[in-house]
Amino acid sequence: MKGRESRDRSTAVPSTRAYVLHPDIRHEGRRRLPEHGLAEAVSLAAALPDLEVLGAEVVRLPRVHPGMLFGSGKVAELKAKFAELQVELVLVDGPVSPIQQRNLEKEWGLKLLDRTSLILEIFADRARTREGVLQVELAALSYQRSRLVRAWTHLERQRGGFGFVGGPGETQIESDRRAIDDQVIRLKRQLDKVVKTRELHRAARRKVPFPIVALVGYTNAGKSTLFNRATGAEVLAKDMLFATLDPTMRGITLPSGRKIILSDTVGFISDLPTQLVAAFRATLEEVLEADLILHVRDIAHPETNEQAADVAEILQSLGVGPTTPQFEIWNKLDLVDASQREALTVQAETREGVFPVSALTGEGVSRLLDAISAAFDEEKTERLLAVPFTDGRRRAWLHAEGVVLSETPTETGFAVTVRWTARQEKRYRDLG
Repeated sequence: MKGRESRDRSTAVPSTRAYVLHPDIRHEGRRRLPEHGLAEAVSLAAALPDLEVLGAEVVRLPRVHPGMLFGSGKVAELKAKFAELQVELVLVDGPVSPIQQRNLEKEWGLKLLDRTSLILEIFADRARTREGVLQVELAALSYQRSRLVRAWTHLERQRGGFGFVGGPGETQIESDRRAIDDQVIRLKRQLDKVVKTRELHRAARRKVPFPIVALVGYTNAGKSTLFNRATGAEVLAKDMLFATLDPTMRGITLPSGRKIILSDTVGFISDLPTQLVAAFRATLEEVLEADLILHVRDIAHPETNEQAADVAEILQSLGVGPTTPQFEIWNKLDLVDASQREALTVQAETREGVFPVSALTGEGVSRLLDAISAAFDEEKTERLLAVPFTDGRRRAWLHAEGVVLSETPTETGFAVTVRWTARQEKRYRDLG
């Protein structure tokens, strides 16, 4: 798959007839029910505009078969079903090795994509900004490179000997790897320029004494709807996975009069490809810069707790520490029946930093905005800082924040007395 600019939705594209399989492997110890995993996989498929899902099923496996993933009986059964339905593409919701993919495509006579490939296709379809397009291309190339060696081992077996000279597939492997590496270098150079521009924007925002609030959450939890409700913007908000890919930021004035910068980010998902996490780290650094994180949850989803655990794991992998304040937003109250809604409200009242809302109807949003404002009206403490002459950046930041009470020159720098909040102290330390 190659990254590409967004497709022209006005052009009629013949639908590809697809079938979704969710392997349920015994003893794998997953925290998700296979039926919910299958439903998510179907939603992923539906996120691509030119796919028509003809059917879907959970395939229960006592073990993974190295050559074909599934047992021979199941492979034959599925082959007959695909022929009857005239399926053109099979989507396997899980990892498929290059050998398994090659064997299954040959046996079934059609194209196969695994979960990572499908998510990469969705991201390629949704990327709008130059940075997003480059990041998707980089992730796709990284994924392709990781599969090269195993994909060519069948050629190497055609030759005898100890392998000192190399099999007949080696030249092709090296050629493909070199071509991919050249493209990766080219993309990283282009991305470096984009990242530098983003860092300049970020540095400019640091000079503005407005706190940054980042929306994070599982894909389709309603982040963009809440973003639009709070800012009056018109960010794409649809009932589909990964409706938002490129980050959006808006400055807003809260009802209290306090100004903040609100950031909408790409949604997370279980088993998010490592290539995508790495490629989008620059974009997700907006979360690391945040003074407050709003973790938006689809509280009406049957696996809302599992989704919350996935988000927590990804935030941890990004380096978001426990010192960054977080609110939990229990969204989509409008989809919860009256009795359950009352129970959720009572439960939320017993937990600090939890806010039940409906971003769609606006219920609970004003209370959330008031809480966001109050979060930045923290108790202030005085500190005496020794700022060396060489640390002009942090000294300038202190003055831009308006926290300096007095400043006295010393032999090595300045003795600066400040009065600040814990949030401002954290940001000052992070500048070092």
